[in-house]
Formats: sequence, C-alpha cells, structure tokens
Amino acid sequence: MTMEYESNSWIWDGLYYYPHFFGGLMLTAALLGVSTSYFGGIGVFSLPHLWSDCFHKKKCGKKKRVRVYMDGCFDLMHYGHANALRQAKALGDELVVGVVSDEEIIANKGPPVLSMEERLALVSGLKWVDEVIANAPYAITEQFMNRLFNEHKIDYIIHGDDPCLLPDGTDAYALAKKVGRYKQIKRTEGVSSTDIVGYIDISVSNYCTSALNVGRILSSMEDTKACEDHNNASLPRDPLRAIQSKDAHLSQFLPTSRRIVQFSNCKGPGPNARVVYIDGAFDLFHAGHVEILKKARQLGDFLLVGIYTDQIVSEHRGSYHPIMHLHERSLSVLACRYVDEVIIGAPWEVTKDMITTFNICLVVHGTVSETNTPLTGQSDPYEVAKSMGIFQLLESPKSITTTSVAQRIIANHEAYMKRNAKKAVSEKKYYEQKMFVSGD
Repeated sequence: MTMEYESNSWIWDGLYYYPHFFGGLMLTAALLGVSTSYFGGIGVFSLPHLWSDCFHKKKCGKKKRVRVYMDGCFDLMHYGHANALRQAKALGDELVVGVVSDEEIIANKGPPVLSMEERLALVSGLKWVDEVIANAPYAITEQFMNRLFNEHKIDYIIHGDDPCLLPDGTDAYALAKKVGRYKQIKRTEGVSSTDIVGYIDISVSNYCTSALNVGRILSSMEDTKACEDHNNASLPRDPLRAIQSKDAHLSQFLPTSRRIVQFSNCKGPGPNARVVYIDGAFDLFHAGHVEILKKARQLGDFLLVGIYTDQIVSEHRGSYHPIMHLHERSLSVLACRYVDEVIIGAPWEVTKDMITTFNICLVVHGTVSETNTPLTGQSDPYEVAKSMGIFQLLESPKSITTTSVAQRIIANHEAYMKRNAKKAVSEKKYYEQKMFVSGD
C-alpha cells in the first residue's frame, strides 16, 4: 500500500502544484477515451517518472527560507553589535533587523547619541543584514509580534543571553519565548565597560556595552581638555598620571584569529580586478565611515582598507586616542558590506612597494576627516600615489567625524551618566550569574 502511494505521489504533487495544467491534461485524456494505462501500454512509461521528477524538483525549490529578526538601539555601533547580528544571520537564511526609534530609546534608556538616520546607515551597512525595519518598538508587543510573523514572515526572534528588561522589570522578549519563536545567541566575549569606572565614581564593576564607548569618550575628551589646560598654563604634565588614566580605560576585548576569520570575506581580488585603497583610523565607526567606504567601493571591483596602528593614531590625534583599539576598529571595518579586505596596522604613508604588493589601482581619501596635525618634518602620506597619477580626493557624503560624535556625548554628559547608571543593576546581576554559553 505504501509503495503504491509513493509510486503515484507524482499525481498528487501535480494536482497540488499545477492544478490547471493537470486538470486540462486529464480532461483531454477523458475526451479521447484514453486511460493512463494506455499511455503505459504504448511505451511512454517514462513519462510519469519525468513528471514526477519535475514536480519533485519544483516542490524542493519551494522550500521556505528561514527569516529571523533581531532588534536593537545600535547606538555607538561597535564590533559587539556586528557579531550579534552575524550570529543571528547564522540561525536563518535572511536577517531582518529592527532599529528602535529615538522616542522609544529616550523612554527606556535615555537620549541616543546617534540619530535614527545615522543608526540606519550603520545597520544597513553590515554585510549580514538583509532588511531593516525603522522605528521598531523597544518591547516586542503582541501587536508588533503578529506584524513580524504575518507581514514580514519572520520565523524566529533573536536576542543575546544578556538581560533586556523593561522599566517595570519584565522581560522584553517574554511573548516571543511564550509562543516558542525565540532563539538565543551568545553575547560577544570580552565586551566590558569597566573602564568607565575610572571616570565615573560608581561602585559597579560592569555596565552596558554602549557605556564602554561612552566611558572611553568621556575619559579621552576630559584628559585632552586637561592636557590643553596644562599646555596653555605652561605646566608640565604628570606622565605617571597620564599612564594610569589611560590604563584605567583599556578595552577588555580578547581578539582571536577565529573572530577575524568569521568577519572576513576570505576572498582576494581577481587577476584583473580594479583594487581601490583607502586608509584611516576608523575610530568609533560611524555613518560617515560607512558612506565614504560605499563611495570608494563604487570606484572599483575590490576595496582594500588600511587601518592605522594605535601608535600612529596617538601620534596624530593625542595620547588618549584612539578610543577603540586596532583589533576593535578592524572588526568594525570588516563587518561593513562594502569592504573586501583590510590591512591591520597600515603604515601612515602609502609607499610604492605597498601599491605594487597589493596591485592598487586607485588611492582615495575623503574631504572630511579629523583635524590631524602633521608631525614635524613628515611628508604627504599620498605623495607617491599622486606622483603616479592614481590618487583621487572623494567628496565625503557626511560631515560626521569621531570628534563630532564625542562632542555630542560631552554636551550631554549628565544624561549619559544617568543612562549608564540605570542599566548598572541588571548588568551587575548578569555578570554575577554569568555562565558559559556555547556559540560563535
């Protein structure tokens, strides 16, 4: 009985996938007075099998792609956000990302540093993101969850193993968990905000990941101001205090070769590819970086990005820069969909040997950049490229810089201190109860 059902399953598949065609075929056969056994009798036995294969392939081709959803504020985007979205994409075929509205962030966390437009540019620029939903709610309400399932065809809602609590203390993802459509990913290792303690006198050992950047910015800007005050007063700066202050805000990120491979495209340029090169610090990766990288990529087939060493950035911008260290900055750039490869620790000057080694066809630089002060006696870093006729200055699409982002935080110093303190209790509880979670 089972074998008979399987041998005739092509008929049912045909009826399901091609009802009009199959109905017409049977009607024609009936009018001619010809049965299916007659087809077999005249040696067309392979025809049903051909149809069966055809319908079977069509059925397989209709396999539903798994769509997953992950949301967030994505304010001060960093490698932790990027890695979370990378893990989320691995749980499905298509990743839809919800970017929480400014109003919802203010109500639940405090004022965002970046505008909705800037946060959308950052999220859309990530290589793992397929679709973006703007102005998503902070909490997954029943109404929004139904919209995700019905309108956006979402199969699962994703979040990290760290707590996401509403002001009333309830779980923001309780509904998704209740209906069995929730999946969890691992929070990125080494993302800690203990460096903020050196600036804000709150006796809590850990803060939210966004506070990590805020703390480093507050520290770097405050110390820069202090340094300028000392210089204006012609007073020597205490080198020991400078070292201690900077050490207090060191990143806790633990870079591994595996993480770099996970972020990498793992593909080189083709033999005739037009390789475009752009370099910079790419500190505190922002929408301006995304847009200039997109513009640079459009000029060739392969975009190679040089990321300055921490030492080079410090030499040109001050001892309290960069805010994010080399490996953090490298991952942020690698996560961008417009980037094909990076040079981790690129030299300040673009040399002839470097151009030859990487087969660089064009060297570009944006019109908007940090106000770097050239070191005494240092030549133009693009002198060789200019002499070879392969240098091009690109009009920067956005005026935003790392410094301008930092200045927004300084201008709202008290508000961001309150925002970080608000998260402190749940974060402390998370770290106290933290256990190993398998994942990438």
